[in-house]
Amino acid sequence: MSQFKTITDNFLASPQIMPEDIEQAKAEGVTLVINNRPDDEAPDQPAGALIRKAALDAGMDYKAIPVSSAGFSMPQVDAMAEALAGTTGKTLAFCRSGTRSTLLWALSQAKNGADPATIAEQAERGGYNVAPVRPTMDMLAGKSSD
Repeated sequence: MSQFKTITDNFLASPQIMPEDIEQAKAEGVTLVINNRPDDEAPDQPAGALIRKAALDAGMDYKAIPVSSAGFSMPQVDAMAEALAGTTGKTLAFCRSGTRSTLLWALSQAKNGADPATIAEQAERGGYNVAPVRPTMDMLAGKSSD
């Protein structure tokens, strides 16, 4: 059973989920599941198609925006922003630990004009540190780094 971490009222991050975790997500009001993990990253992870099927069967939307160890790209940031803008309920994003999902969320929020300091506080409340992408967040939000 996965542990969903609340970043905002509408965004949850999680370590790897299993298809059976979808019912818990639905019970918590999640309407969109975002998979930020590439398939076959680890031998013990379920295929994204299995999670996608479980989400769709539960009446939820599903989006794959894989982020590899190579890092983030602007198309991924744009895809995350678009996915978040296109949903009205809660979003659950997951990867191996939830960190990549939170960092990608943070970049998309900064690109949409949110204050990087506020983004960092929200991520911290969920147990994540956005320091690795903070300079990029500042740049995307049009702010100078401190």
